[in-house]
Amino acid sequence: MIKIVTRGLSSIELERVHAGFDENAIDQHVEVQSSDRFGTVALDGDHFVGAASGLAYKNNTTYNGWFYLTDLFVEKPYRRRGIGAELLTALEHALRAHGVRNVWTWTAEYEAPTFYKKLGYAVFAVLENYYSNGETRIGMRKVITMEGNQDADS
Repeated sequence: MIKIVTRGLSSIELERVHAGFDENAIDQHVEVQSSDRFGTVALDGDHFVGAASGLAYKNNTTYNGWFYLTDLFVEKPYRRRGIGAELLTALEHALRAHGVRNVWTWTAEYEAPTFYKKLGYAVFAVLENYYSNGETRIGMRKVITMEGNQDADS
């Protein structure tokens, strides 16, 4: 008899879940993906100011063209100086060199959707009332094509 138990997964169970997903991908003739973390860091002398980083997904050794921006952070005293835009632009430049052409991320309505839009990102998903204060979570994406060109609506 199968019983359903509400609890966290053990590390062995979680490994099995991940292996099962890989097996399913192979069954569907899809290459198993892995990821590499890429990032840029801003420093004021030796002092950490901020960073942009995330995961570039790949099949075997070839990047599949997608990057998940997991982190974009600038320390409070350094904000509104263009550092975030510089971090993200430098990261996008590095990603293009690896064949990555699509970047996506999540942001909060109260955080940075206007910032991302100014950099060529477009909304692809909206999750209303996501945060405890009722604010919305917004999925944003950008297509980075040729050097210096972007198309957020593609």
